[in-house]
Amino acid sequence: MGEVTVSALRGVDLSLSEGRFVVLLGPSGSGKSTLLNILGGLDVPTSGKVFYRDKDLTTATEFELTQYRRQHVGFVFQFYNLIPSLTAKENVALVTEITGNPMSPEEALSLVGLGKRIDHFPSQLSGGEQQRVAIARAISKRPDVLLCDEPTGALDVHTGITVLEVIERINHELGTTTVVITHNAMISAIADDVISMSDGQISEQHRNAEKIPVGQLQW
Repeated sequence: MGEVTVSALRGVDLSLSEGRFVVLLGPSGSGKSTLLNILGGLDVPTSGKVFYRDKDLTTATEFELTQYRRQHVGFVFQFYNLIPSLTAKENVALVTEITGNPMSPEEALSLVGLGKRIDHFPSQLSGGEQQRVAIARAISKRPDVLLCDEPTGALDVHTGITVLEVIERINHELGTTTVVITHNAMISAIADDVISMSDGQISEQHRNAEKIPVGQLQW
């Protein structure tokens, strides 16, 4: 920023295991969204290495990063990014039409409990339902990795728990490595692994020996 250098991340070193449910926990400004963007191939770090399996993402071309995001990564953001003029089914089809081995939009929407709302427009859906459409869109490509940036941040407690139940089900049923960013420490109780961040660094990481189902979460 002009003459001022801002280090969003400093000395971050971590490994994510296949099929795990990971919570990335930290306050605003801790660097967790930057880390998520790097894991998803949206950003490239100034220094260091990022590997997806045996592929070095830091040396990948823009085309290779696009293919990585298209074929292997699903993104869910705090704000749903749905196209208002398209139905739920059509919003999901935007992804299924450009990937190699997708599930059908109907199957993806059924997985998130919206099988009867496929022809509804975003304006006809609640906030939680819109977020579930966004999740269906992300998982319709059968991604190896699902990255969720504050997926419950714009939702009330009851709806947030419903959305987390959907994300947990996807992790179990599809075996998708799942990373959820949150500033809500309560959500870490449902994770296999918890990574805490502060000031651009990992302050703590541990496996959760006392993991609980989403339905038992105390907000």
